[in-house]
Amino acid sequence: MQPIIPPFPVTRLRRMRSSGALRDLAQEHRLSVKDLIWPIFITDVPGADVEVPSMPGVSRVTLEGAVRAAEMAAGLGIPAICLFPYTDPAVKTESCEIAWSPDNITNRVIRAIKAAVPEIAIMTDIALDPYNINGHDGLVVNGEIVNDETVEALVKMGLAQAEAGADILGPSDMMDGRIGALRSVLEANEHRNVTILSYAAKYASVFYGPFRDAVGASGALKGDKKTYQMNPGNSDEALRLVARDLSEGADMVMVKPGMPYLDVCRRVKEAFGVPTYAYQVSGEYAMLAGAIGNGWLKREGTILESLLAFRRAGCDGVLTYFAPEAARLLAEA
Repeated sequence: MQPIIPPFPVTRLRRMRSSGALRDLAQEHRLSVKDLIWPIFITDVPGADVEVPSMPGVSRVTLEGAVRAAEMAAGLGIPAICLFPYTDPAVKTESCEIAWSPDNITNRVIRAIKAAVPEIAIMTDIALDPYNINGHDGLVVNGEIVNDETVEALVKMGLAQAEAGADILGPSDMMDGRIGALRSVLEANEHRNVTILSYAAKYASVFYGPFRDAVGASGALKGDKKTYQMNPGNSDEALRLVARDLSEGADMVMVKPGMPYLDVCRRVKEAFGVPTYAYQVSGEYAMLAGAIGNGWLKREGTILESLLAFRRAGCDGVLTYFAPEAARLLAEA
């Protein structure tokens, strides 16, 4: 539909910007605390609960710290948190069996938070890189990241998280067929209401560097992840991946990274009309936090404008390390 715009001066488009009240009435997209998911890094490694050097203001927390973070998030109105573990390098293996142990740090934190803050939704990460001596999201056999064997491991990992009480499972591994396999095992084990937020369009991006520092995967990674994560030059492929994951039982889908891929967010939302999320990843956070810390950008405006961009692009919500601060700013506004 083409807009009808009479010529100047009958139409003065600045009229609707001439006061705060008119700007509010004409605003097309809004950011709410209910749009936020807060990713936190958890650890049971003594002395590892410190600030991540490449992510100013972001620290790993212990089990007790994770419970306090969940209580704070609930108090701010944030509907969900997402858990990412830092594992002792000494216990990482090629088979990654700690990933599905009921007593690993993720599953213990899930149970602790559910006991203390049952109203907050807990999202988890399903990928093997925090437990993999090779640093990859999948199992490595003779130098190849193998698909089908990895899916079997991921299914065990997801089932253990569901049994611990997770509300949202986030497969971020980009293996083929993992959504269908995971949905089948959840149904078979009566976890029918556990939702899957698939990292359906996850790109092989340079913006993940600080995250790998946070989970201890940077030094372990051998090679790159380009055989399973997406080519940054592709967007049609993203639609195929989203369609595939939805057909296999994903309830929601994610585009990752976020800000450099807002065009993909828009295409996914317009094509499928499903709950669509983006991850404002560690590199995006570090970039903005660094500029803010140097006084090059204003803190409050930068945080809120960067997050509003996701809503304008069609996202229903965003994973962001700025979530608590954004929640406070929105409450003050």
